[in-house]
Amino acid sequence: MAVAVSCASDATEDLARMAGAAVLGSLTIPGRTDQVRAAREFVGKALGKLETITDTAVLLTSELVTNAVLHSRSAQAGGSVLIVVLEIADGIRVEVTDNGSDTSSPAVKGDTFASDGHGLYLVEAMARQWGFLRGAAGTTVWFQLGPARPGGPGHRPAGRARPGPGQPRSGPQRLAQAARLG
Repeated sequence: MAVAVSCASDATEDLARMAGAAVLGSLTIPGRTDQVRAAREFVGKALGKLETITDTAVLLTSELVTNAVLHSRSAQAGGSVLIVVLEIADGIRVEVTDNGSDTSSPAVKGDTFASDGHGLYLVEAMARQWGFLRGAAGTTVWFQLGPARPGGPGHRPAGRARPGPGQPRSGPQRLAQAARLG
């Protein structure tokens, strides 16, 4: 059965209920750069002290909210940014929804020497997973962090080490690299 939703936050709450996740909080802020601090404080309070996971979530949220304000219609008069924090079975998920953009989609920039454009690079490097969804209501960029302590929120199980710089992140990339080296 299909479920009609009016915005990304409706879908998030429906999915959270179905998957046994819990919405820890949501906050809508004006789409202005001076509001990024409010987003950081909100995520910090929503997560409390979950060891290292809170600091990482606050940093990544700051990057996503800054991107939302700088690269979407959220910065226009009356624009806003929605932040949702979820507790999921194996960690947390943070979603940042902006008012959308006609000119850009979230993308990791490859120029490591550029003076800007490193926000999604940090998200990719530090989050267990991340992605985005574009819809009529705007763009939602999300990330997930695993448990910080064994069996609890923030933990990355042994054997799931993150690839180092220049190393492929997925099976097809690893196969392509092996073919070049072999």
